[in-house]
Amino acid sequence: MEAKKVSSSFTIMNEIVLPNDTNIFGNLMGGRLMYWMDIAAAIAAGKHCNAPVMTASVDNISFKTPIKLGNVVHIEAQITRAFNTSMEVFLKVWGEDPLHQYRYESNEAYFTFVALDPNGKPRPVPAAVPESESEHKLYEGALRRRQLRLILAGKMKPDDASELKALFVKE
Repeated sequence: MEAKKVSSSFTIMNEIVLPNDTNIFGNLMGGRLMYWMDIAAAIAAGKHCNAPVMTASVDNISFKTPIKLGNVVHIEAQITRAFNTSMEVFLKVWGEDPLHQYRYESNEAYFTFVALDPNGKPRPVPAAVPESESEHKLYEGALRRRQLRLILAGKMKPDDASELKALFVKE
């Protein structure tokens, strides 16, 4: 299987915040944003592996700035690293105020997707090749984030997390 450039998965998605998308404060509901983020991340993961994908995990999402009614939600998603059957996707979200013409950071997150074969079982994915400095930084951190996810899910013992241990234990 031939490796693919990280940049080939880059996806941009835009939505406008309508009244039905907001809470009583006129802000975009967090669940609606997570729904849109999941779609953008799935598109990026699908571009990378050319297969159907399923969300496996979502890392911590912290909402920095609310996105208001009438503003545009701008979501960028891109693979950071591919493992055997899974891919980590980094998402960055901005709000855009079309009336006052400014853009502001809303949040960012990491989602993990698994590629599926025609029987709905996990299938191998191509390796991801980072090129830019920022892509390399995200790529390098992906293994530590993966080990943390696996520990929190009870799928890895902390003693087996070599990348994480290297951050805290001097040998």
